[in-house]
Amino acid sequence: MIFLVTLNARYAHSSLGLRYLLANMDELASQTQLLEYIINLRPQDVAEKLLEHKPRIIGFGVYIWNVEETRQVVAILKQVAPEIIIVLGGPEVSYETDRQPIVELADHVVTGPGDLAFPQLCRQLLQGGKPSKIILAELPPLAQIKLPYRYYTDEDIANRTLYVEASRGCPFKCDFCLSSLDKTAWGFDLDKFLAEMQQLYDRGARQFKFVDRTFNLNVKTSLRILEFFLERLDERLFLHFEVIPDHLPDPLKTALARFSPGSLQLEIGVQTFSPSVQSLISRKQDNAKTEANLNWLREHTSAHIHADLIIGLPGEDLASFASGFDRLAKLNPQEIQVGVLKRLRGAPIARHEQTHGLRFNTHPPYNILHTDRLDFLTVQRLSRFARYWELVGNSGRFKQGRDLILGSDPFARFLSFSDWVFATTGQTYEIAQGRLFDLLFNWLTGMACEARDIAYAALEADFLSSGIRSIPRFLQGDIDKVKPASEHSTRVSTRQSRHNAHS
Repeated sequence: MIFLVTLNARYAHSSLGLRYLLANMDELASQTQLLEYIINLRPQDVAEKLLEHKPRIIGFGVYIWNVEETRQVVAILKQVAPEIIIVLGGPEVSYETDRQPIVELADHVVTGPGDLAFPQLCRQLLQGGKPSKIILAELPPLAQIKLPYRYYTDEDIANRTLYVEASRGCPFKCDFCLSSLDKTAWGFDLDKFLAEMQQLYDRGARQFKFVDRTFNLNVKTSLRILEFFLERLDERLFLHFEVIPDHLPDPLKTALARFSPGSLQLEIGVQTFSPSVQSLISRKQDNAKTEANLNWLREHTSAHIHADLIIGLPGEDLASFASGFDRLAKLNPQEIQVGVLKRLRGAPIARHEQTHGLRFNTHPPYNILHTDRLDFLTVQRLSRFARYWELVGNSGRFKQGRDLILGSDPFARFLSFSDWVFATTGQTYEIAQGRLFDLLFNWLTGMACEARDIAYAALEADFLSSGIRSIPRFLQGDIDKVKPASEHSTRVSTRQSRHNAHS
């Protein structure tokens, strides 16, 4: 038996890559099974579950979030069942194969797109062949790749995010991204793709997360996809697209404006507003158009905007990052994803290591530790800023409180809040929601010198709409007033809850 295996970060995630492999196994499909686990399982327990199936070949999907856990599973398997053939694939093992302990343990590694290369490798192995350890796979014509969507089960449709793609690749060359290695973007046959989407829809699927790097690159294609879903729009439909921020022609705007609240999320990679940093990392972006498009989306659509900024890019100092954050905050997207630069294996960001003093963690997730513009202590501060921003700024629970924190100087004020929270708690994780309300109230009325009645009214309103049962201390004097609201509070709508879960 052949097993396709990966360790997902959460149960709600599903592996699109493994389903592509399964769809293209052809005559080997009857001998192939897909198994998904989550990374918080003990490696020995995963190994035990796999051995119960008596596998002959195991293909592991390896990513930045699961490489260490997968390595431990492979190490156990090689100790107790060395006869099992271990094949690795995925972006984490497609580059720098000579430096990785997990690669040393494996029998074979498929680098690059494995859709057709992995099935061919399995045929060779089952026929007694002796293929090389490293299999260099090139992207075949997309027409040769069978689509995988029938391999989403009813359980997947009911409980998991369904990842789909209408295209692969990216024409842009941003140094921090693996997609910069692509020559261009290629589209799947759109009629076949939409027929697959129809089948998923007919089976009850209503959540579609597109993984295309540049959904709005080909506007004609984008419009057909949007029109397909607009014709099927109902109260449960939820779509996620990643869009180019400075490319939003009028026909696309017209279509986006037709989606109802809670049905559409747009991930917009701003990354940096600094022209000099953009030039250094080979990123082409018209900042004026980006701002204009973000403003238009907020004013004329119901789309939930998830905008990205990156900490630690070469040439970015504290002042320029602060300026970019302020600029983006004033555009008021529902979420600002503050990410920390990572050294993805194979990404061209490595070319800046010497010239810009980039120093990365040698263990996953390979996050930036130091640059010539940001020392380690500053990177630590900004990493905590990002974490607290996720808890407060992006949670959706502190809508009025967030506005009070940011005031007219968003970055400086939230950095002050971040520094104070860490000095007060020493924690960045496992902070209860009720305690977050108290921390925010104490900072606003103490360090920020906000009027007590203004802070109280804003956070009381946030709490009453949050659905949280644990009453913050600052509200406990009004326990009779807030307890019924906390027990019977109006919940965010089903669609908004689903939307938040997939932000």
